[in-house]
Amino acid sequence: MAEKEATVYVVDVGVSMRAKNSGRDVSDLDFAMTYVWDKITSTVALERKTATLGVIGLRTDGTQDKSIVDEDKGTANELQGEESFDHISVLQEISNILLPDLKQLHSKVKLSNTDSGDAISAIVIAIQMITKYCKKLKYKRKVVLVTDGRGPLDADPDSVKEITNKIKEDNMELVIIGVDFDDSEFGFKEEDKDPHKAQNEQVFADLAESCGGIIGTLQQAVEELGLPRLKATRPVPSYKGMLTLGNPDEYDSAACIDVERYPRTMVRRPLSASQYVQRQDPTDGSTQSTSTFVADGDIEMPDADGNDLTGVRNSRTYQVLDEEAPGGKRDVERDDLAKGYEYGRTAVHINETDENVTKLETQAGLEIIGFIPWANYERFMSMTVSSILIGQKTNSKAIMALSSLIHALFELESYAVARLVPKIDKAPVIVLLAPSIEVDYECLLDVQLPFTEDARSYKFPPLDRVVTISGKVIKEHRNLPNEALSSAMSKYVDQMDLSTFGRDDEGKPSEYMPMTETFSPVLHRIDQAVRWRAIHPTEPVPPPYEILTRYSNPPEELVSQSKKRLEKLIAAADVKKVPPKVQGRRRNRNEVKPLSGLNVEALLGGDKKKARISAQNAIPDFKRVIDTADTVEGIRDAAQQLGSIIEARIKDSFGDIAYGRALEEIGTLREELMEMEEPGIYNDFAKKLKRKLLSEELGGNRKEFWWEYRKSKLGLIDQKAAATSDLSEEDAKSVRGKPRPLAVRRIVTNIVLVLVLDLIGWYAWSMLHTFNNNIIASDST
Repeated sequence: MAEKEATVYVVDVGVSMRAKNSGRDVSDLDFAMTYVWDKITSTVALERKTATLGVIGLRTDGTQDKSIVDEDKGTANELQGEESFDHISVLQEISNILLPDLKQLHSKVKLSNTDSGDAISAIVIAIQMITKYCKKLKYKRKVVLVTDGRGPLDADPDSVKEITNKIKEDNMELVIIGVDFDDSEFGFKEEDKDPHKAQNEQVFADLAESCGGIIGTLQQAVEELGLPRLKATRPVPSYKGMLTLGNPDEYDSAACIDVERYPRTMVRRPLSASQYVQRQDPTDGSTQSTSTFVADGDIEMPDADGNDLTGVRNSRTYQVLDEEAPGGKRDVERDDLAKGYEYGRTAVHINETDENVTKLETQAGLEIIGFIPWANYERFMSMTVSSILIGQKTNSKAIMALSSLIHALFELESYAVARLVPKIDKAPVIVLLAPSIEVDYECLLDVQLPFTEDARSYKFPPLDRVVTISGKVIKEHRNLPNEALSSAMSKYVDQMDLSTFGRDDEGKPSEYMPMTETFSPVLHRIDQAVRWRAIHPTEPVPPPYEILTRYSNPPEELVSQSKKRLEKLIAAADVKKVPPKVQGRRRNRNEVKPLSGLNVEALLGGDKKKARISAQNAIPDFKRVIDTADTVEGIRDAAQQLGSIIEARIKDSFGDIAYGRALEEIGTLREELMEMEEPGIYNDFAKKLKRKLLSEELGGNRKEFWWEYRKSKLGLIDQKAAATSDLSEEDAKSVRGKPRPLAVRRIVTNIVLVLVLDLIGWYAWSMLHTFNNNIIASDST
């Protein structure tokens, strides 16, 4: 269970916090609240009922009556009768903070018009709040004071000593964060400091030192906000049981060790977004009440905290085809459905009572089935995240026995292969057990190994040689790097090495990006944006923290150092600039312009105006002509030429011999004109072709070709297929029509003919059978 926490933040809102110091664009209060809001929203994001906090306002405008709750000025403190506790208001009692409470608290934190208010007295009220809330229970108690140190301070030695003793007695933590406080370790010193502020800083420093607290400057605290805070996770065992070597049921010599298995690495997912809708106003008679039935009689009631959003619940319906039902589909209940396993193009049904035949009955256990040397294990065989295997925590014999196994594997440089079933009737997996010996602990690390069905084998050509079709091996080839290129690349890689580019605390070379400092940009960026919007719903989200984008690009210093190596590598590889792509008349194709800028076709004597399309080579000629077309009229002329060839091919076709070639040419025409964003030219051709086919102008009855045309899905180009088309989908369907094709009539005729022939054959067989029976009867007589 997570540790219980109680934290009280004391925020100075005095008139001196209105100033903008040290060249900042925001007031000292806004700068201080950057730290406070970040800490509070981080606590809210934990979603833990045991993480509680309260807020006290220091140097507020007056101390109100305790019985009166004023949302603008906050509540009063319990010691308001004494003069030293004036201008101190409890803005938020210690409790579990939710988002609505956060919004109310945001409205209470405002700059005041007074300088009165004692910070030491505010700490006393914070201690009293924690003591009253926590009582004698075990809590992690903490007081955080954020101030600029310019207010009056009652630093009576006896009072300070009592406060120090109380903090130590209750094991509290005192943190004092000062705006522009001097900090030699951080390297900050305020110039021309006010003597009164310098004196107060010394009082705060003595108080923090006497009670074992922390004092620091706000600049450092705000900078450290960019360092993501890792969430501590409670270890949950994935397996508790026996690790066996041999069968203990059959052999007394089998080894059995009580072990526990925990995750070593686990992917952390970012915050997931849910769907919400605005609550409907119950006073509006035209809308549904906020208390609505959502599912199976459950009622969604408005929240007591006044949140105007409600969650969305999804419902799912199941339908089956039913010609008698309206719409051709009928709703069914989920309980009426049955499971089926796809087998080819059919489904194999297995009843729930027989479903256990598909499950493998297993017993929980971890059994070692063999050992392999380190050298025989390939890294690609690790399929899952790693887990850690330790001896049972309360069993010293199990810890000693597992330690013996770990050291034996380490000395023999071997891994153990085991069969793992974490729970009864769970699918068994094969895991690899690797020894890990550290200074303070020993364990076995395990990863899941693939089965035969999990392995994927691919063959790729080698990178260091070229093998011809005849089997000849070539070491020098234009696709292979030569010795100069390999040497240049090797030196460039060595120059860009990150393993020693960093510097440790002593200035010695170290790893540039260790794993402990490499944070997930997506995870923490989402967390940063959500926490910011919780407090500032209308303001733009600030840019990501520097540590999240630090490793997005190589370090500039390393890039500059490797510039000469890169230039030599470019020269050795003979890297050339790719010619820029120039957008021509063809809107969806890119034309490569020669580096010389010369018109190659003009030099070769090409003449676009004289280009014609021949029937023997129609498709290549059409593509060549349309590529060189400069105007829409040129495109239209090329389409008309190909259209005439298609009509002639249909007209001169003997039966359906030339239909396939004509359909191929129509498909090319349709595709090219769609790429040219000229669907209107194709639509005009298709309408003209249909009219000629139905009026039998292309060599008689060619309706069978129209059927093949429709079956090939070469219809009109509507707005769904091309945005530049002026033809809607409904108009395209109406133009397409449904003429009865000759092929259908032929099929019907063939079916009828087969039935007639079958009937004649059956009649002849009956007559022959009757005749034979008559002959047998006469012979018997």
